[in-house]
Amino acid sequence: MQVFVTGGNGVMGRSSISALREAGHDVVALVRSHASADVVHALGARAVFGNVHDHASLVVGMEGCDAVANLATRIPVGWGALRPGSLKSVDRIRLSGARTVAAAAQHAGVGRMIQQSLSFIYADAAENWIDEKSAIDVTRATEPLIVAEEHAEAFGAAGGVAVSLRFGLVTGADRNTAWLLRRASRGRSIGLGSRDSWMHVVHTDDVGTAIVAALTAPGGAYNVGAEPVRRGEYAHAIAVAGGRREAYFLPSWVLRAGGEKLELLVRSQRVSSARFTDLAGWVPTHPTLTPEWLDGLVRHA
Repeated sequence: MQVFVTGGNGVMGRSSISALREAGHDVVALVRSHASADVVHALGARAVFGNVHDHASLVVGMEGCDAVANLATRIPVGWGALRPGSLKSVDRIRLSGARTVAAAAQHAGVGRMIQQSLSFIYADAAENWIDEKSAIDVTRATEPLIVAEEHAEAFGAAGGVAVSLRFGLVTGADRNTAWLLRRASRGRSIGLGSRDSWMHVVHTDDVGTAIVAALTAPGGAYNVGAEPVRRGEYAHAIAVAGGRREAYFLPSWVLRAGGEKLELLVRSQRVSSARFTDLAGWVPTHPTLTPEWLDGLVRHA
């Protein structure tokens, strides 16, 4: 298949291009700069210039493609997430960019759209398991993700196949994990919320294999991640990777200061990805979080 990828030079995009190429697919990646073009070329993809808000450039880039993977994001790193307006760019990508990508895919005659989403949209379920039928909590922070999924659904309703992938927290060779690792190595606090609450994570490599599996999955929304992990265990794994024996948690006032931006990051979410395994055959190569997930970051620290 020929697959068009937005956000090709980002963490999810790079993982996906590598996995798609390894699976024998041709990849066309949307880029905005020559530096980004060099990145995707090195991974074996063909670069086309444009952005997710430019319908015309998207249609040209999607010509002849069988599927589109909309992976464009712009997530703030570390304390940058607390700044006023820090989510403005990524919210625009999800609210209007996803709509433009879906419309362009339909215009170009693409048969399948894969939309990146996050499992953060689920309501806090305490100790209960969460699947794709579980309650979604709509807040100002989660609404853009839900709207992006709705744009994909509209593409499906128009005759295509739409797949939304609700990823856990991406953990591995990414900027936010690197930021946490640096803090942990200096003995600073990295944990959020209750140590006993559940969280959903996915290794950076498994993002790409999920995109490959989504090329043949039935339409719908799927959770994608490793086995759920307690927040205390997650923080401990990062601390150990950073050479520390103990992980420290941020005080509750930080969560209050972060408002809805941080609230969705501390929900107890014991998320199951079994449906994606059952219907798409996807199995994570990193099924359980360990400090080894961060080996690449440690070597380059």
